[in-house]
Order: sequence, then structure tokens, then C-alpha cells
Amino acid sequence: MSVNLYQTGVSGLLAAQQQLATTGHNIANVNTEGYNRQRAEQNAAIGIYTGNGNFIGSGTYVQDVTRIYNQFSYKEQLHSKTNLGYSDTIHNSLNQLNEITSFSGGAIGNSIEKFYQAMNSIADNPSDSGLRSIALSQAEILSSDFRSLNENIDQMEKSANGEIQLMADKITKISFELAKINDQILQNDAASLTGQPNDLLDRRDQLITELSEYTSVNTVTDANGVMTVMIGSGSTLVAGITPLSLSIEAGDPDPMQTSLQLSSANGQVEINKNTIGGALGAKFEFRDEHLSKIRNEVNRLAMAISQTLNKSQSEGLDLNQQQGLNVFTDINSAGLMQSRVSNFSDNTGTVSASVNITDVSLVPTDEFQVEWDGANYVMTNMTDNSTQTLVLTPPNTYDTGMGFSFVIDSGAPAAGDKFLVRPTENSAALMQVTLKDADGIAASTPVEVKASEDNVSSGALNIIAMNDPVAARNFVNVTNSGLTVDVYQNGANYDYRIYDAGVTPPNPPSTAGAITSGSFAPGATAVIDLPPAPATMAFQIEISGDPVGQGALAPEVFEIKDAFGIGNGNNAGLMALTQEKGILNNGKETFSQSLGISTARVGSDAKSAELVADTADALFTQAYNRNQETSGVNLDEEAANMLKFQQAYQASSRIISVANEIFDTLLAAV
Repeated sequence: MSVNLYQTGVSGLLAAQQQLATTGHNIANVNTEGYNRQRAEQNAAIGIYTGNGNFIGSGTYVQDVTRIYNQFSYKEQLHSKTNLGYSDTIHNSLNQLNEITSFSGGAIGNSIEKFYQAMNSIADNPSDSGLRSIALSQAEILSSDFRSLNENIDQMEKSANGEIQLMADKITKISFELAKINDQILQNDAASLTGQPNDLLDRRDQLITELSEYTSVNTVTDANGVMTVMIGSGSTLVAGITPLSLSIEAGDPDPMQTSLQLSSANGQVEINKNTIGGALGAKFEFRDEHLSKIRNEVNRLAMAISQTLNKSQSEGLDLNQQQGLNVFTDINSAGLMQSRVSNFSDNTGTVSASVNITDVSLVPTDEFQVEWDGANYVMTNMTDNSTQTLVLTPPNTYDTGMGFSFVIDSGAPAAGDKFLVRPTENSAALMQVTLKDADGIAASTPVEVKASEDNVSSGALNIIAMNDPVAARNFVNVTNSGLTVDVYQNGANYDYRIYDAGVTPPNPPSTAGAITSGSFAPGATAVIDLPPAPATMAFQIEISGDPVGQGALAPEVFEIKDAFGIGNGNNAGLMALTQEKGILNNGKETFSQSLGISTARVGSDAKSAELVADTADALFTQAYNRNQETSGVNLDEEAANMLKFQQAYQASSRIISVANEIFDTLLAAV
């Protein structure tokens, strides 16, 4: 009996020792990130049969040391961690973008305002060379502000790519560590070993938790405890003891639009960056959506300002009586046109293409892919995936109906050839002031219209287009000695005639000697090219309203005459009016409105991302706390356990002491 008592005491002593060791291990790791508290599972030893139908207990043993682990609360924590990584990253990125667009957008808005103030001043005093110099200086500042904002966006794109590379490297490092731990777990799971390598499992789970910040993670554990790790939409990152690496490949055709590749000894597989999730997915979303959108909007605004002011400038005469030259870089310069199209690297054809802007009010901020299917060019909108087959306008132009044309400059396509089309590309980056002489500001209108004092109706004649102000002035002054336009009612319609001012129009009315003539119905208008075809049109006039004179066949008369003069600032006034004119988004937005909408949208996105990040943080905290309630170390509980197991250890020691005393007594009796 004393021998059995001795064994019982020893078993209790050893069990209490293991319980104390486990409790001490828990206390020591109370601050260890990812540690799951452990518990020694203690069972009673099988009793000894005494022969009288009784079993006498033979002590205890520790069957296993297990982790207190709830896979469901842990999975919830992983999911919340992925959402938090995504939300925090997109929030921080959008905050940075918001700061840049707010500052640079304010600078651009201020520059636009000051430039138009200078143009208004020139309209009031067109002969003042100082005001003209100020206008050019403001134009330089405006173009510089656009280039500066574009450089900031470029820098943010590079920074995003750098962070994507760092995250990919970190994921690769985690992949190799996970494979190494899988190998160690496999070795510890040999037939000669029992129990679970709890600390290795904790370390593996901690690595999975770190990984979940960068990407969404799913895991599968086999019967040997070896884990397969999948990221994104199911791409295998760790296959047992085989790690795969995540690499970054240059984009095609834009090298800055990098992509993700899973690399192994057998080759590479591209990962869908749109489903990768976590902080890595947020960086791709920020770069490819938010950053791309603001870049295209800034480029479109720069394009619209350049085109609008260049067109207004071309409609007037400078102080040297010449047609106004471009203030800013021509939006359809060869370099800009070609930069809007990029060829994919696997194209086998020889096509070189470009994009010509035809109407800035219709140009979208979307990007497009054009593919030659063997018979037609098919254009796909990369935003909404809508497609259209482009129709050729001979010899080499395909109009898109969206304010730009796809132009084949040279070469022949092969089936499957693809082209990336960005209609607004580089408009801000290459925006420069090309007008260097302040006298070159075309403040003066070339010709003007004056209605006769005898006119009594609401009819009007206006100049609606000016293609060549020098030719228009020559047509009015040199080819003719001024022009007379008369309009009279003839039955149900209105007839008009245009004569040299030195010619008296026949009365009763006829078209004899007229430069051109025609008719239009009441409620309609007459648009007239001057000079008339087949000559090249220099300017257009429009007759509108109801030009009903006094009496039958009584005409309403208008004069078109020379308007140039150093004191004429009418064209500068017309240029200044473009500040309040709807230009962008199909004529719905002014320059300031477009800029304000873009900056406000970024600010709104940043604020929304902040709210989402706060929610994600709260949800993660709740999930983490729920997991810690089960798996975390509670020092009060461990302190109580320490006292309990210490007392058990002391009691077991006393049992051994009693067994020794009994054994000694028996020996003495013998």
C-alpha cells in the first residue's frame, strides 16, 4: 500500500509541476502578441484492482497541454483585420490626396481668377503693355500650377507602387516563414510524438494575422496539422511546406500600372488585384481608381482651358494686326496626340495611332481599350465595359462621338492588336505658355456688325465664328469696301442679300450684284459663310429673330465693317467671358465649377473613408476582445491557479513523505 501511495504522490507532484509550468508559461507570455493561453489537461490514472471487487486509485497524469483556442472567433478576428487594413490604408491615402488637391486646387482656382482679371483689364485698356505682361505672367503661373499638381499626382503614384512592392515583399517573407513552421509542425507530428506544438501553432496564427492585414486570407489544415494558405480569391500562397513568392510586374502598356504575380519554381500566375483585399487591395484601388480619376479630371481641365483660350485668341487680332497665336500648348500637337495612345507589347501589327481632340466639352475622364478584331476597331470603356464599333472616316480617322477621334498615323493592324487610349493624357504635364510677346495678345476683334438706326424689328445679325480674322478683315476691307446685309419679308419667308457697301441693292428687291443671298423661314435662322463657297470661309454670321421692316418689302439693314484698333478690346472681353461659360461635361460646368467638383469629390471620399475606417476599427476591436475572452491570459485567474497548483504540489510532496515514513516503519518492524 505504501508503494502505491508513493506512486500516487509522485504522480500528483509531477502533475502539479506541469500545471505550475503551464501557468508560469501563461504569465510569462501575457504581453506576447498572438499568444493563446494554455491549459494542462489532467486526468486520473487507471485504478488498481484489489481482488475484492474494489479499485484503488493510482494517481493522476497530464494527458496534454492544449491551447484555449476558438477557431470561429479567430476567423472573425482575421476577417475584421483584413477590413481594417483595407479601410485604414484607403483612408490614409485619400487623406493625403485630399490635402494635395485642396492646396493645389486652391492655387489653380486662384490662378484662373487672376488670369481672367488681367484679361478683363486688357478689355478695358487694350493698349496698356503692362496689363498685357501681367496677363502672360498669370498664364505662366496657371500652367505652372497645373504641372505642379500633376507632379504631385505622379509622386503619389510612385509612392503607391513603392508601398505595393514593400507589401508584396512582406507577404513573401511571411510565406516562407509559414512554410518553415509547417515543416516543423510536420516533424513534431511524427508517430513517436504526442500532443500539439502549441507555441508553433501560436506563431503560425500570428503570421496569418499579420498576413490578413495585407490581404484576405483563407486556410485549410490537413490531418497532420500542416496548413495551406490562400490569399485573395483563392490563390495559393503556401502549399504545405512549399512557399510561393509574390512579385510585382510592370504594367502593359503602362509600366506604372504594375500587377501582382505569384511565382514558384514552375512559373508565374497573375493574381486579380481587384479581389486581393486588405491594405494591398486598398493601394491598388487608390492608384487605379481614385488617383487615376483625379489625374484625368485635372488633365481634362487643363485641356479645356488651353483649347478655350487658344480658340478665343485665334479669333482676334494682336497689336501687329495678325491673328492671335496660341497662348498655351496646342492640345492637338503631335506629341500630345501620340501620347494619348499606348500599344500593348504583344501586338504583332505595325500600327502607330494617335488621338485628336475634336470637342473638349464632350471629352470624358474615362480610359478606353481599342482592339482590332480582324475587321473593325472595337472600343471598350474601361469604366463601365460598354463597347462600340468605330466607323472609319476616310482616310484614317475613327470618330468616337465623345469629343475625340482615333487616328491611324501609319502601319497595318493584326487581329488581336490592342491599344490603350487616354484622351486627356499629359494635358497638365505638358501645359506650357507658348506666347512670349505681350503684344501678341489678340485683344481686338477684326470686324464688327452695326445695325441701321432705321431698323425697327427684333431681328439681329451676329458674328458666330471667326476662323481667320486676317482674312475676314481683308474680305471686308480689301476685297470689298465694307458689307451691307439687308433682310426683308418675302411671302412666308425672309430673304437676305449681302452686297459690297459701295453697291446700292436693287429696289424692288433682286439678287443682282449680290455677293451671296438666301432665305429662311420665320422662327429659324440663317447661318452664312463669308466669303461664300467655294472660297475658304473666314468667318460666319447668323441672322436670327423676325427682321420685319416697316411696310411691304422694307428691309432691315446691317453693316459689317473693319473693327481693328489698338483701343479695341472686344476680343479680350470675349475671352474673359469664357470664365463663366459652361465648357466641360457637355457644356454644364465652368472651369471653376469643374475644379470645385473634383476637389469636393476627393474631400467627400476622404471623409467617407474616415467613417468606414472608424467602423472597421470598432469591429476589429470587438472581434479581438471576443477572441481574447477565450484565448487571452487573465493574470488574476493565473495567479489563483498558481496558488492552487502550488498547494497541490505541497500536498503531493506530503503524500510522498508519508509513504516514505510508512515504508521506513515497515523496514524497522522487519
